[in-house]
Amino acid sequence: MEKSGKEIVKYGITFGTALSIVISWSVNQSVLWAIFHGFLSWIYVLWHVFTR
Repeated sequence: MEKSGKEIVKYGITFGTALSIVISWSVNQSVLWAIFHGFLSWIYVLWHVFTR
């Protein structure tokens, strides 16, 4: 069963948000930073990858 483009984008955004929250929590141990980085999603994930 193939997924439509909308479903792929939806899951990509959801995964990116969850990943950024986990990274943020492991680095900062702050709920507020985790929420903020969750809003930034893939931008924060990419920043973390390139600066570490």
